[in-house]
Amino acid sequence: MTTKNPQPPHIADGQALIRVHGARENNLKDVSVEIPKRRLTVFTGVSGSGKSSLVFDTIAAESQRLINETYSAFVQGFMPTLARPEVDVLEGLTTAIIVDQQRMGSDPRSTVGTATDANAMLRILFSRLGSPHIGPPSAYSFNTASVRASGAITVERGSKKAVKATFERTGGMCTRCEGRGTVSDIDLTQLYDDSKSLSEGAFTIPGWKSDSFWTVKVYAESGFLDPDKPIRDFTEQEMRDFLHREPTKVKVEGVNLTYEGLIPKIQKSFLSKDKEAMQPHIRAFVERAVAFTTCPECEGTRLSEGARSSKIKGISIADACAMQISDLAAWVRELDDSSVAPLLTALQQSLDSFTEIGLGYLALDRPSGTLSGGEAQRVKMIRHLGSPLTDITYVFDEPTTGLHPHDIQRMNDLLLRLRDKGNTVLVVEHKPQTIAIADHVVDLGPGAGTAGGAVCFEGTVEGLRAGGTVTGRHLDDRATLKKSVREPTGVLEIRGADTHNLQDVDVDVPLGSLVVVTGVAGSGKSSLVHGALFQRAGAVGAGVVSVDQSPIRGSRRSNPATYTGLLDPIRKAFAKANGVKPALFSPNSEGACPTCKGAGVVYTDLAMMAGVATTCEECEGKRFEASVLDHRLGGRDISEVLAMPVAEAEDFFASGEARTPAAQRVLGRLSDVGLGYLTLGQPLTTLSGGERQRLKLATHMGEKGGVYVLDEPTTGLHLADVEQLLGLLDRLVDSGKSVVVVEHHLAVMAHADWIIDLGPGAGHDGGRIVFEGTPADLVASRSTLTGEHLAAYVEA
Repeated sequence: MTTKNPQPPHIADGQALIRVHGARENNLKDVSVEIPKRRLTVFTGVSGSGKSSLVFDTIAAESQRLINETYSAFVQGFMPTLARPEVDVLEGLTTAIIVDQQRMGSDPRSTVGTATDANAMLRILFSRLGSPHIGPPSAYSFNTASVRASGAITVERGSKKAVKATFERTGGMCTRCEGRGTVSDIDLTQLYDDSKSLSEGAFTIPGWKSDSFWTVKVYAESGFLDPDKPIRDFTEQEMRDFLHREPTKVKVEGVNLTYEGLIPKIQKSFLSKDKEAMQPHIRAFVERAVAFTTCPECEGTRLSEGARSSKIKGISIADACAMQISDLAAWVRELDDSSVAPLLTALQQSLDSFTEIGLGYLALDRPSGTLSGGEAQRVKMIRHLGSPLTDITYVFDEPTTGLHPHDIQRMNDLLLRLRDKGNTVLVVEHKPQTIAIADHVVDLGPGAGTAGGAVCFEGTVEGLRAGGTVTGRHLDDRATLKKSVREPTGVLEIRGADTHNLQDVDVDVPLGSLVVVTGVAGSGKSSLVHGALFQRAGAVGAGVVSVDQSPIRGSRRSNPATYTGLLDPIRKAFAKANGVKPALFSPNSEGACPTCKGAGVVYTDLAMMAGVATTCEECEGKRFEASVLDHRLGGRDISEVLAMPVAEAEDFFASGEARTPAAQRVLGRLSDVGLGYLTLGQPLTTLSGGERQRLKLATHMGEKGGVYVLDEPTTGLHLADVEQLLGLLDRLVDSGKSVVVVEHHLAVMAHADWIIDLGPGAGHDGGRIVFEGTPADLVASRSTLTGEHLAAYVEA
């Protein structure tokens, strides 16, 4: 009996690795790694060690760039152009899908339903089954306005002839609020002082100066108004022209300009923009001058009366979108109509994915801009859960952000399921529970910034524990409960809180203590802290300093020195020492290199090809004009100061000729939050998520306020950095502040003086206080999910 010779392995089976050789992106120092395909690889290391530079800026970026190059030059012209990462060799790449924590667009018309496919499927469902039938799917869309038109059109077929035609499209947009759900009410007293005339500077709008040609002068010299008459004495016609006049061409000092009533001008120039993108003083003006109220016509549903009147089993599309998604899924499950069976199946799968990923507490009409970074990331995951694609590289950025320890296991199961379908899963993560499920671990470090950028360990989780790296040493860290907790100096009484899903909550928040508010995702933590607590603190006159997770906005010209306001005292110190203007020492003002305009690099646009950035030859990347660098302070020029790390700059500005107390105060706060390694001039675009969060915290620490509210400050922090954060929180409390932290990290809970636990579930299953007391009492009682996990963590 003969046996067949076994087949030799196919050459393609040898392509089981993603090989990276010589990666130098950002702070990476010639990094070379081999990542197994169709496995779960976790990248870890202290914040700023180079994890994102390797995973996102090198591997994922090159995969996307190569895919884009497969399209025609015409199509590439409409796509973002990506430069090739600084790396010698990248082999074995597959198509990368990036699921990051970038906030979803905060366009007022964007909701959870529109950001996923759920709303589109619901609209089709109602257009087929809704009674009365009001039209096609667009009739149920709050982004589509109804249009009617009629007139003559010329038909060019044979001999030209004009024919009369009518056109009609039914949309679901509410005409009053234009699909926004809210209407704005402008407080005129915040726009001008009616006791003054225009020539006396009546306007109190930021940036509207009396000599401004485009704003104030066009009103004063339009001919519609008397510029020397107090506004309160305007006639009825003048007031109508002043506030509401339609755009009209006028000539001012020989220049043709457009005159427009003040209210529509304010609406266009301020209210059409994203409030979060505004400068702080402009945002403060908008919040002061404009009140947003629920649209009285559509009651906040954004939909026209016709769209709201069409129902399926007594439920309109507005009712469906307002339901908690887990309830909506149950309602869809009850629908049984063979004519729309494929649609119901697809909609059911989409809604079930929300529940499976821990977002069943959301509603489809929730504005997407209000989602946290973790929620936004999980919403983006939904479209990939049921995907039949395999051999994809999925790249996740801290997928456990915003998740209670109870929910992390569910996220781990999803990551493993994606891997088991034959995909490569790359995860940047700090949580030990997720590191523990990795098939392969890449640990970067040993430090952050210039002290990082090298591979410290590559191998299994067991090898990491025994490897002696910073991550390995801290992987099994366990915080201990405090032996004694602080006595509160008072309490903030919150009574009858009912924001969002809060169910008439009464709670006393201790002052002069470290208070941790916790609970599963969607239990009502943010509603309690950012809603009820803010209102109560404002009512009793306690200043609140809020450090939330909204992203830092900044271009490549922004850096820690400009963002924190540090550059102002530095410029003034240089100006005083050299007897020149402070503006000379700003690369964005008079001192900028004329060739690169202060950017330090010269950008060459190559259309659909990736643009080329070359170091400016005139200033050699220093960003300043040569004559500016002749001016010195303490023996250093301004470019040398901006190249200093924070720790070195702190010593430099502490004594001698360079002594600048205002600069040292800011630098001290940056050191306190663990950013001593950052250089003052490092572009904000190169900072990691954890570094940006701490930079924001350092900036707010200089504000005057009795109550500090921090929203998950451990986001992006390595296990080794959490200890430093706890020390910072202790210093804040010991200096007389009250600190309230919304947090899931068990080490922060164990360190608290007082815990407020919400739940027991999410959405309408939450919104209640399930525990309030000391961490020791919570561990002893183990009465909640948080108590069980905290007890296991401190090994009680």
